Amino acid sequence: MQKTKLGISVGVFGALLYAFGYFGGYLLTALLVGYVLFKEENLWLRRTAVKVVVLMIGFSLLSIVMGLLPEIISIVSNALNIVGVELSNSVFDNIWSILLTIIGLAEKAIFIVLGIMAFSQKTIRIPGIDNIVDKSIG
Repeated sequence: MQKTKLGISVGVFGALLYAFGYFGGYLLTALLVGYVLFKEENLWLRRTAVKVVVLMIGFSLLSIVMGLLPEIISIVSNALNIVGVELSNSVFDNIWSILLTIIGLAEKAIFIVLGIMAFSQKTIRIPGIDNIVDKSIG
């Protein structure tokens, strides 16, 4: 079992990265990832650190986009109201609620599964995410 320079196993540190990536926010995760990238030599751990950040940014961007779409629909609805066409927002609100719930569940599932797999230094390849990690780490 490989150890980090802090004395804990690489797998446990990887699981901590996923846990802090989901629960700890950007600042704490950035500190841990910075430590890994500057001080640790284990390639799996370095790839995991970058993957956590890419996942966090990806889910944040997805949330931003999902937040913009209801505003765009509202603009269209208001424009249609000018010409006398009534557009019901309740259907769109229900669809958005379902989509946001699915995205939230997917985020939880991905971080939990990858965190558990990290204990044994394994991972699941996520095509778009791992392509970015491959370009970053090599």
